[in-house]
Amino acid sequence: MKNFVEELKWRGMIQDIMPGTEEKLMEGPTAAYVGIDPTADSLHIGHMVSIMILKHFQACGHKPIALIGGATGMIGDPSGKSQERNLLDEETLNHNIAGIRKQLSKFLDFDSDAPNKAELVNNYDWMKGYSFLNFIRDIGKHITVNYMMAKDSVKIRLSNESRDGLSFTEFSYQLLQGYDFLWLYQNKNCHLEMGGSDQWGNITTGTELIRRKLGAEAEAFGITCPLITKADGTKFGKTESGNVWLDPRYTSPYKFYQFWLNVSDEDAKRYIKIFTLLDRETIDALIAEHDAAPHLRVLQKRLAEEITCMIHSREEYEKAVEASAILFGGATSEALHRLDEQTLLQVFEGVPQYRVARTELAAGIPFVDLCAEKSDIFASKGECRKLVQGGGVSLNKEKLADAMRPVTDADLIAGKYLLVQRGKKNYYLVIAE
Repeated sequence: MKNFVEELKWRGMIQDIMPGTEEKLMEGPTAAYVGIDPTADSLHIGHMVSIMILKHFQACGHKPIALIGGATGMIGDPSGKSQERNLLDEETLNHNIAGIRKQLSKFLDFDSDAPNKAELVNNYDWMKGYSFLNFIRDIGKHITVNYMMAKDSVKIRLSNESRDGLSFTEFSYQLLQGYDFLWLYQNKNCHLEMGGSDQWGNITTGTELIRRKLGAEAEAFGITCPLITKADGTKFGKTESGNVWLDPRYTSPYKFYQFWLNVSDEDAKRYIKIFTLLDRETIDALIAEHDAAPHLRVLQKRLAEEITCMIHSREEYEKAVEASAILFGGATSEALHRLDEQTLLQVFEGVPQYRVARTELAAGIPFVDLCAEKSDIFASKGECRKLVQGGGVSLNKEKLADAMRPVTDADLIAGKYLLVQRGKKNYYLVIAE
């Protein structure tokens, strides 16, 4: 069997690990789980560390379990202060779970006959019929308040005077999460819980509950991965417009590709180990190549390629590269016409926009009139003619030789847009309405 812990270590994906974990995993195949909140019908790249850990786990011959926190979703955020943990009804919850499973299936094998095929479970299934009295009798008695109060996550909340204290529901979260581990241990032979480093307190409560409930010989373990940040210390996975989602409805493949393409050199060296399946030899070679010529951004390009292909497809990756070339390279008019409307608007986000009546294009309008009368792309017709004669003006990525060239609705991209370019970097979008 491939050594799972060794694989995570060289990739920089282990923060805390309980003694004996590596030895347990080398004994033979076992099961491990990661918890995911079903707060939306798509995962975002903040979830990807946990997903990649499950993927490596399965590749090493073990059984990965993705636990959807349906019970948590039915409670919502007990403090009432989180926008991301609103109370969900059962229909929304089921819709979100279906979306999450579809995305996870791009990484994990759920459907084969392999003994270590992945499994998706929902803790609402075993919590919905568990009465409060039975829970505090069967589970609550095994974990003391002293033990729960000693957790850093609780200490921090209690010492934070700006908050309204700690609700009982929040306080009991670690007990609920601990019971998840116990249930999976007893019903799915699951010996390991994994998660971000902020989950260490909850994970250790689970291992403690298993030992106290089932005896000292019960073997339960935990691994956490570091919380990913950017080199400048800011939060990973957020942009000005919010989360970077895995679902193309929320973050287009072009925007997704651009996110990874634009990470810093320092971040690219860490991310390529964490977010791709490339082996150590390949990654070391890429880093050496990058260090020899950082301006070529070899690491960022390969990182963006690997992840975009994994989440979307090779075809969507190639479209994103082509779209990027339109803005930054010498792309052709054909490439521009292949863009869908959403990607076109994202590529040229922020460039000046002008509107023209579609009826004016029906008979054709001279380019110089379009750019100097119907818009102020050029300050005057004379300036427009001069720049066209100098070869410095393009329409839809084609150099213009004649300022009087008629522009018609046949020129429209996606049936609606015209792209005017002055020099190398100045773009203008004309929208026909």
